[in-house]
Amino acid sequence: MSNWQAERMEPFRISPLGWGLVALRGGALAVVTYGCLLLFLLVRLVERPLFGLSRPVTPRITQFVCRAGLFIMGFRYKLTGRPMAEPGAIVANHVGWLDIFSLNAADRVYFVSKDDVAGWPGIGILARVTGTVFITRKSTEAKRQQEMMEERLRAGHRLLFFPEGTSTDAIHMLPFKTPLFQAFFTHGMERVMHIQPVTVISEAPPGRDRRYYGWWGDMSFAGHLLQVLATPRQGRIEVIFHPPVPVDGFADRKQLAAYCERVIRTAHPHVGAE
Repeated sequence: MSNWQAERMEPFRISPLGWGLVALRGGALAVVTYGCLLLFLLVRLVERPLFGLSRPVTPRITQFVCRAGLFIMGFRYKLTGRPMAEPGAIVANHVGWLDIFSLNAADRVYFVSKDDVAGWPGIGILARVTGTVFITRKSTEAKRQQEMMEERLRAGHRLLFFPEGTSTDAIHMLPFKTPLFQAFFTHGMERVMHIQPVTVISEAPPGRDRRYYGWWGDMSFAGHLLQVLATPRQGRIEVIFHPPVPVDGFADRKQLAAYCERVIRTAHPHVGAE
């Protein structure tokens, strides 16, 4: 473990104003999220028998919730570039749970996540309902998971995964892991699929630690959520969509992963070479 992964920020103390913001923002976020969840489930009752694995309507509800969530929490949000029109997947660096809002606000995507997220209180049900692909790190499951990803890609789903494998402190990046890239090199997928690298930049509020929005190590989700909700003046989130590349332009998954990591790392103003 490198030094930055072991370091922690100073504890955040919530002021009376902060607790008021927690109540106001948290209440509004809950109403929008779970109100739209009910709408989502009602629409799925019609969408699923008509379209099967394809989801032409419900991802728009998810996108609305994420855009509304960023607004409710008070973030300044900037989108650079545009999501690709070609079939394929997106890969991005991983800062923390806020990435779900910032990336879904930009594009209608389906996240690839570790299977333990499915059991998280409150979050797990949202992830399952919205079509998240859950994976494990067991080698015995690799083939089945690859087939599952391939099925979703062939159905036209835009999968989004974080090759670092875990979230970070917002100013560092971990080396990209390559196994998930293999799904794009099977059964002729490489001839039709594209990969789009995306850089997520989280700028801390003025005067705060640059790692303010990072979520790493043993930091709790509840504690970090309270910190964000209680922040009077939020920082800024920028999402940069880089040009997509055809998978068959690379010899194998390692070359593709290395290219994506280089592009994402180079565009991030706070990340140096590891």
